[in-house]
Amino acid sequence: MKRALLCAVVFVCAVDGAPARSESRQERPRIVSLAPHLTEMAFAAGAGERVVGTVEYSDHPDAARRIVRIGDAFRLDFERVLALEPDVVLAWDSGTPAAAVQRLQALGLNVKLIATARLQDVASALRTIGDIAGVQASAEKAAAEYEAGVVALRVQYAGRPTLSVFLQVNDRPLYTINGRHIMSEVLDLCGGRNVFAGLKELAPVVGVESVIAADPQVILATDDAVLDARAYWARWRRIEAVRQDSVYTISSDRLARPTPRLVEGAREVCRALDAARARRARGDAR
Repeated sequence: MKRALLCAVVFVCAVDGAPARSESRQERPRIVSLAPHLTEMAFAAGAGERVVGTVEYSDHPDAARRIVRIGDAFRLDFERVLALEPDVVLAWDSGTPAAAVQRLQALGLNVKLIATARLQDVASALRTIGDIAGVQASAEKAAAEYEAGVVALRVQYAGRPTLSVFLQVNDRPLYTINGRHIMSEVLDLCGGRNVFAGLKELAPVVGVESVIAADPQVILATDDAVLDARAYWARWRRIEAVRQDSVYTISSDRLARPTPRLVEGAREVCRALDAARARRARGDAR
């Protein structure tokens, strides 16, 4: 949402004859976000109205779609960023190019790097944004609710039989994630074992033959990778997941973006793995 002017620069209009009250930039900082998930977290923390600029694909919640665009996650319009006069620029510590961060800092801007590599980082990021924006109470509420959701899933799915899982995040080339990725931690939470956890790259390219060799018991594909994962993998019946009909399509937005909605994505993953367990149990019974 675009930030409205408050009676010329930083003043609050008089109401019912009361004198106008000044409001400092420190109390209502102007924020530019350099990643869609950071924009979403600003809204979740209660600081959405503080965001005056963001990047492409910042589409959640709907109000985020109306914020001024200053580029995308990798290419920024530095002049436009400066024109917005931000007090803080939120950057993704493992995604925003280092050159862009250095350029912004050289221009005298206050860049705050936000880590979102692990499940706990989401709660920490919410609290950090709350501190930056002066909305600590709402940010703490959002962080606590997120943490409670993660704990509830961990308790609910503790002790489930472990299933080997291939997580597909693209089709051409065929991308997956390794064990250091936050989505792999979600698999662990649900009782899944990432078959490519040991690879060095965070998001490595793998071949179909590698997936066949890994022989996962479950295949999960994000919906922006393939629209119909079952149809995509149907020809490779050497893979146990295909033979068992344990191939599922899951929401990319809720799983791939490290925001409070990750709890919803984790629930979806956990349900898919439970469905696969049920299929295996029926097969074993026969």
